Amino acid sequence: MTGMTILEKEKDLQTFFSVGDKYEKIINLGRKLPPFPAAAKIEENLVAGCQSLLYLECTVRDGLIYFNADSDALISKGLAALLICIYSEEAPDALLTHLPHFLRGLGLRLSPGRSNGLASLYAQMRSHATEWLSNKEATHGI
Repeated sequence: MTGMTILEKEKDLQTFFSVGDKYEKIINLGRKLPPFPAAAKIEENLVAGCQSLLYLECTVRDGLIYFNADSDALISKGLAALLICIYSEEAPDALLTHLPHFLRGLGLRLSPGRSNGLASLYAQMRSHATEWLSNKEATHGI
């Protein structure tokens, strides 16, 4: 989904999820995430509030934020992949201005635990973006 706007990415995901088994698609999205480095499986990268062990790694290069995730649960990893599809390779402020309302349009029926975990993951992504933007402002005096 490189080179697409957030809205184009959302529309692409909605089309992808319009037909077929949604949970199978979520699991397959998770399987397509790049390998997660063992060295990044540290407490600092754990997503609090998730039922499973979910790790989130964040880097910023050339003003764009990149995420990678891994989980011991296939559904959790796939749900992380959904957010990564939308927010990775975007400017960090996109996470602050563009909420994940697209999830409602996918027709997923998540348990309260999975919904809370997904909300916690998004909150951690936002936290990374906010931290990077704060550091940028402090460094550049903006």
